[in-house]
Amino acid sequence: MSPSTRRILLDECIDWRLSKHLRPHQVTTVAKAGWSGIKNGQLLRRAEAGFDVFITVDRNLSFQQHVAEFDVAVIVMHATSNRLQDMVPLAPKLLKAIAIAVPGRAVTIT
Repeated sequence: MSPSTRRILLDECIDWRLSKHLRPHQVTTVAKAGWSGIKNGQLLRRAEAGFDVFITVDRNLSFQQHVAEFDVAVIVMHATSNRLQDMVPLAPKLLKAIAIAVPGRAVTIT
């Protein structure tokens, strides 16, 4: 893995096919990790052990969780919906946010 490649975890409400637009990063989904149904706090705790960035569309996550407590960056996507066709246009902004993501911080892209 090159220094610019990040380990990304996509929340279960994000279509896995978005990962095709996030190359060269290593992308895994919550479902693929076997963590479906796990609540945000516990999910972030698990994510920090193996991922650099957690991507979600859950706009409440940064209000419900004290993100600074976790050693994983959080990116919240504000797309029109969680359908792939509505998320793909945000991919360029998402890639920029991934490149500068800092553990313990949440950013929102629109």
